[in-house]
Amino acid sequence: MLHFLYSLFFRFALPFVLLRLWWSGRENPEVWRNWQQRLGYVSRSEEPVIWVHAVSVGETIAAAPLVKALLSRNPGSSILMTAMTVTGLERARVMFGDQVRYAYSPYDTPGSVRRFVERVRPRALVIMETELWPNMIAATRRRQVPIFLINARLSERSARGYERVGSLVRPLLASIGWIAAQAREDASRFLRIGAQPETVSVTGSIKFDVDITPELRAAARQVRAAFGDNRPVWIAASTHEGEDRQLLDAHRQVLAHHPESLLVIVPRHPERFDDVAALVTAQGLSLARRSKGESPAAMQVYLGDTMGELLMLFGASDIAFVGGSLIERGGHNPLEPAAWGMPVLSGPHVFNFETIYGQLADGEGVFITEDCQQLAARLNSLIGDPALADRAGNNALAVVEANRGALARVVDGIMGRV
Repeated sequence: MLHFLYSLFFRFALPFVLLRLWWSGRENPEVWRNWQQRLGYVSRSEEPVIWVHAVSVGETIAAAPLVKALLSRNPGSSILMTAMTVTGLERARVMFGDQVRYAYSPYDTPGSVRRFVERVRPRALVIMETELWPNMIAATRRRQVPIFLINARLSERSARGYERVGSLVRPLLASIGWIAAQAREDASRFLRIGAQPETVSVTGSIKFDVDITPELRAAARQVRAAFGDNRPVWIAASTHEGEDRQLLDAHRQVLAHHPESLLVIVPRHPERFDDVAALVTAQGLSLARRSKGESPAAMQVYLGDTMGELLMLFGASDIAFVGGSLIERGGHNPLEPAAWGMPVLSGPHVFNFETIYGQLADGEGVFITEDCQQLAARLNSLIGDPALADRAGNNALAVVEANRGALARVVDGIMGRV
């Protein structure tokens, strides 16, 4: 009954969802491109595909090593990547070019999903993290297609929410052939909300398998030379509205002690690039924008307003702050800067990555700061004590190295079940 009511609600809501899509496209016309895909009208597949579903840019980035491994293990296979957001698909295109197909995920109405599945003909559905869309899962399972929930995580907050709609969630979990959980805590919560023990494994997080290529290191060195090799550089990555002003306040306090310092700020969403640039200027700080090719050499703030370069910009910096954490957003992935062997800082709100942050904290590879004053104090201490910064960076890297290997376990698990 809950599934029926869910589908009925989504059908009634669909005109308003499309209206909101149209409204968003007034400022970003890219939103309108291929909008029919959201209703299931995609190009037909000539051969069955491995369908990899990631909601937004974060999940898309997380899926990248998995897709690369699947392509390597199955040279002739066809892979379709889907995402809900423009930035998610743009990031996938940057990473894979014409190696894979791309489409927007269908809205979760019975008709949209049915059309999508009939046209795509998936050989398997690989869902990243915790995207339990009832009609997507039901329509795929009706065609006897194996479904995998990979890199699965489930916070205590989300588990409590799913428990309230257990009669809807339990059939979904029963349709999933394998849940590859990031940690024991995640696995326990999936079992608690109705997953069957034989379908749940603890594989670790594939996000630990960060691949920093020689080409990426060379690009980072080139950017660092443009920054100035001898000045302190800290990066604030994946920032959200409500954080930028706090980060600029922290940078002012850093500049008071280290006037040559540079802040590299990278907003999470491209539509905020101009707003953040205006905020920096309004704060009286000098600004260079990467998208315009402006030199950061004599600037106080460098805006990373391009797509697909965050991992490289980490490598051009000395200290990393990971955003979405000074506000109650739940944080973002801290493993990319950790893989560079640099000190990692965060705000207190990291519930979306609690296991990973817990591992970094146990290894003394992360500093949690409550507000911009604590952040500024920690930045000043790290800049002023290179030995402390080196030790923290080495600790973060050691945690990453100790937890590599999940990717191979996940790929083996998928290939053994397809």
